[in-house]
Amino acid sequence: MQPNPAETGAVPTDGLIKDADITTFMNDVVNASLQTPVMVDFWAPWCGPCKTLTPILEKVVTAAGGKVKLVKVNIDDPKNQPLAQQMRISSIPAVYAFKRGQPVDGFMGALPESQVKQFVAQLIGGAVGPTPAEALLAEAKAALEQGDAPTAQEIFQELLQIDPASPDALAGLAKMAIEAGEFDAARELLDKVRSEHGKHAEVQSARAALDVAEQATRNAGPVGELRAKVAENPADHQSRFDLAMALYAAGERAAAVDELLEVVRRDRKWNDDGARKQLVQFFEAMGFNDPLSVDGRKRLSQLLFR
Repeated sequence: MQPNPAETGAVPTDGLIKDADITTFMNDVVNASLQTPVMVDFWAPWCGPCKTLTPILEKVVTAAGGKVKLVKVNIDDPKNQPLAQQMRISSIPAVYAFKRGQPVDGFMGALPESQVKQFVAQLIGGAVGPTPAEALLAEAKAALEQGDAPTAQEIFQELLQIDPASPDALAGLAKMAIEAGEFDAARELLDKVRSEHGKHAEVQSARAALDVAEQATRNAGPVGELRAKVAENPADHQSRFDLAMALYAAGERAAAVDELLEVVRRDRKWNDDGARKQLVQFFEAMGFNDPLSVDGRKRLSQLLFR
């Protein structure tokens, strides 16, 4: 495991990656983000997952070639604790992205490199080091977005011919099966994923999609009745949560996201932060680069950071 550069003193001096504290935060993060997107890594020396995530962040930021910057803030430093409180840091590692002077996105926990790449790609509006396989995968996704499922399936099958263990192809086919309501077929495809690919972003997304689809189908109630309950008592968070799951099962995903965001707005701590957690699972199931996920995550960030 690589050491945290902030602990060894080996902090890059090219301006892309730097340490900051409460006295330099405004200049290094808020003002700097007016020109270039800035990711802020809140960490502490005692945090094990931080030591895993920070080198990944540095690697991806360096590969982006100046399109994004990384600022690291040690919340174990007493002078930075007011900043951590202001940013509502409840657990670390926590990464917030700033753009045009405002927080626009974020995540908690040590994500794998593939998901960090997706996060940065979305932030800067372009892929970080695309491979030929990723380009082929993009064609399949484009076909799906255009409603051309047969073409997408052909491309996924082509990927499997090149690599029978391709996690992208297996996950893509699994998601198509989920959309068709063929949950058993999706599970069979995901069972073929090798253990070393278990943390692959697309595989995790497909598994989350299967979990959400099965849960939504199993627990879905009558949308009309649930809407009536919420209209009668807007503070009935459980009914609103149930409505969101019913809407998701009915394919009304935008409306489902709206209802969960409303729960977060009204009571962030309800049901042990249940609405936010379900939103994160929705975003993972739909894919972090899905337009609905992108918009939903921005709106969620605005609620959390207000």
